[in-house]
Amino acid sequence: MTESIYAAKPWLPLLSEAQRAPVHPAETLVHAFRDSVGRTPDHPALAYFDGRLTYRETDELSDSVAGHLAARGLERGDRVAIMLQNSPQFVLALLGAWKAGATVVPLNPMYKSAEVGHVLKDARVTALVCADRAWEAYLRDTAAAAPGVRIALTACELDLQTKNDERVLNFERLPAAADADDLVAVARQGLAAPAGRDLTAADTALISYTSGTSGTPKGAMNSHGNIMVNAERQRTGHPVPEGAAYFALAPLFHITGMVCQLAACLTNAGTLVLAYRFHPGVVLDAFAEHRPAYTVGPSTAFMALAATPGVTPGHFASFQVISSGGAPLPPALVEKFRSGFGPYIRNGYGLTECTAPCASVPPEREAPVDPVSGTLSVGVPGPDTVVRIIDENGAEVPFGEQGEIAVRGPQVVSGYWGLPEATAAAFPEGELRTGDIGFMDREGWLYVVDRKKDMINASGFKVWPREVEDVLYTHPAVREAAVVGVPDTYRGETVRAYVSLRPGASVGPDELGAYCKERLAAYKYPREVEILAELPKTASGKILRRELRSPR
Repeated sequence: MTESIYAAKPWLPLLSEAQRAPVHPAETLVHAFRDSVGRTPDHPALAYFDGRLTYRETDELSDSVAGHLAARGLERGDRVAIMLQNSPQFVLALLGAWKAGATVVPLNPMYKSAEVGHVLKDARVTALVCADRAWEAYLRDTAAAAPGVRIALTACELDLQTKNDERVLNFERLPAAADADDLVAVARQGLAAPAGRDLTAADTALISYTSGTSGTPKGAMNSHGNIMVNAERQRTGHPVPEGAAYFALAPLFHITGMVCQLAACLTNAGTLVLAYRFHPGVVLDAFAEHRPAYTVGPSTAFMALAATPGVTPGHFASFQVISSGGAPLPPALVEKFRSGFGPYIRNGYGLTECTAPCASVPPEREAPVDPVSGTLSVGVPGPDTVVRIIDENGAEVPFGEQGEIAVRGPQVVSGYWGLPEATAAAFPEGELRTGDIGFMDREGWLYVVDRKKDMINASGFKVWPREVEDVLYTHPAVREAAVVGVPDTYRGETVRAYVSLRPGASVGPDELGAYCKERLAAYKYPREVEILAELPKTASGKILRRELRSPR
């Protein structure tokens, strides 16, 4: 058998000594959190507008949530679904569920009844934690239709703060529900967490349902060990001092927010700054108030922040690391952001199935741009990870050649919940076949070209949407761009681009098409361009090409 060229890990020289050093993560985030409680009990763990909870308070409140769940009959290994925005209640529910020995199922608050119902039934959920408004609007009936749900906790996300910023907290407090317990009231009961339910690194921490950008969501089983190895790598690999503020730009239900923000912050005894949901003005105000040292979010969030009236370099002056993940990062945005505001946005790459990052740009370095395709590198793998590029038969391709990205490492999940055939297909011998197309150069820099399913076949020529999108992002009027293939009687498929414009910008579809034609091969430039006010996205900021391909 030919020796693997990727197993030699050519990227190791690009990592610092601290990044190459072995890590010794705690068994679970609860163990790491309790260690932080012991070190800094009076340091703020959570900041939510003008509300603060210290590490000691967060520990006691989540203990009581755990005690309540156990008293209501929750057993070790049962599933607890959490469907909340970025609020302290999310963290209390998460820690409480784990202290009770449960597996957490994070749910997107944007899900509709049918989507929630699928997950509740598929994961055989026992307890549901959700916003009171969602419970009254539709989740009561949805939970009733899921045979396993027998415990309900609701939260009013006006609690634990008094500012009531109407830009995001623009709703009223509801009367207490007769058929659900209030999460904050339960947390304040002073109950003890049940004994004998400590979880281990091998236990399943999360069943994280994929975003569904390419089909029916599947539940990736993230173990506590998966989470903690990536959280510890975040802590030791970034120059963020202990106790610093982390701003939760990504939603906590998303694996990026869960690991790179929440887990890394609590492991580092930091303050997790929460602002309910993304609103550019609210986020910038929080930056000015809390002076965070770290944040991570999709490129679309940074585009929105950069376009917000009144934004200045001072808003970003406190950051030591700004990372991007969850959506492609155009090189033009990185340079525009740096020239306008100072920080360099560090690219990264990961999936739910590898518990957030499996490659990132080291803090001491800048990602190269491939001179042929113009693609910005997503960084390099960590020292514990092996990333390979393989062909359709699973054989390795040489450095510089495109193929499917495959990942093996301690952050890769064991498989999908209840789907042995899908697990066998996606994780042969424990290696994740990502479905993403990319290549690696000889130094170990990884480049993601596109999703295998998104490739456009125009007259027999391959067109990767990312390459066209990166060109569109260099146009000064373009804010967001998405490229898809649409049926064409002559070419089989042709390239269509959807764009949204920067505030105050004006440009026509023909001009954008001509702009691309000057910079791309004839078969690549978009024959059709449509300008939209907003492009459809997931809650984590990833643009949904699937919706744009659907008949309009």
